[in-house]
Amino acid sequence: MAVPAFLLRLIGWPARPAPPARAKPDDSGYYATQFVDRHEDTRLYVPWSHRAPDLRARPYDTALGQADLLRVLGQDRAMAALGAKNLGVLAHYLEYVELDAGKRIIGQDEQGDYLLIVLKGAIAEERAQPSGAKVRLGEARTGDLLGELSVLDGGTRFCSCTALSPVTLAVLAAPQLERLLAEEPRLAAAMLAWVAKRLSMRLRQVSARLSVLLTRLPGHP
Repeated sequence: MAVPAFLLRLIGWPARPAPPARAKPDDSGYYATQFVDRHEDTRLYVPWSHRAPDLRARPYDTALGQADLLRVLGQDRAMAALGAKNLGVLAHYLEYVELDAGKRIIGQDEQGDYLLIVLKGAIAEERAQPSGAKVRLGEARTGDLLGELSVLDGGTRFCSCTALSPVTLAVLAAPQLERLLAEEPRLAAAMLAWVAKRLSMRLRQVSARLSVLLTRLPGHP
């Protein structure tokens, strides 16, 4: 799994070229759960600069967006410890947009360069199965993150994300993250630590749900 160059620089390792992609085995015979990975190696790369026009994203008032973001970040003890001034500097590196209900913000199996912080509204997280059926994995609401894993590891999106209502989002795309790392490395490290913490929480929730599902399989004691 390729590590983005900006993360290598952050931890002081020299960047190395990513190894060539290798074909992945088809696991269509694997037992069917909503977490099964179809291992489709897509080359669909959709940066935020392309996705925003497709979504007809409308700019959200910057001052209001920054205030909303600071309320979200301020709920984390480590982020709050940075102080309002530093959080205000950090907030300037994000873009703030509004979207209508029904917009598909992230597509399953595509590659992208942006993560989203939900400031207002609700977003459905769904994964399409090999059979064509869609499984609702959850709903993202105020304070939740979307797309953070692909930004960190450069891999494909695990599920699609569709707005269930009008939503307001804070967007951090890779170019802005690169600039944040170069100009404000301390704030960048704090932001990445916050993202990693939120990702860890999501993975724990998924693990708990998977554990419950496995206990319901036939033959389980």
